[in-house]
Amino acid sequence: MSKSKNFIFDTENEWVQINEGMRRQILGYDDQMMLVKIDFLKGGEGTVHAHIHRQCSYVVSGVFEFNIDGVKKVVKTGDGLYMEPNVPHGVICLESGLLIDTFSPMRTDFLK
Repeated sequence: MSKSKNFIFDTENEWVQINEGMRRQILGYDDQMMLVKIDFLKGGEGTVHAHIHRQCSYVVSGVFEFNIDGVKKVVKTGDGLYMEPNVPHGVICLESGLLIDTFSPMRTDFLK
């Protein structure tokens, strides 16, 4: 079974640059779930994609336009989202901010 340490401290945990406007930090995982922090600059974009994982996202800060299965909505601090497996989704950051994403099962591709 693949799993993270029990305690993951921000200052000891590396960030992975996804593109110019986004970076991620894994906060914990096992085979069944994963928690990830995503830091966005204004204009940062997660292009529309789909994956086999269920995903919930929480907006810690900022303003984002999400596209879930062709439906676009603006979300802000305190809002949440759910994406079913294999449903196309993407995001554009309108005001710099932070998302917390959960995935089930874990994203093995994030560990490479």
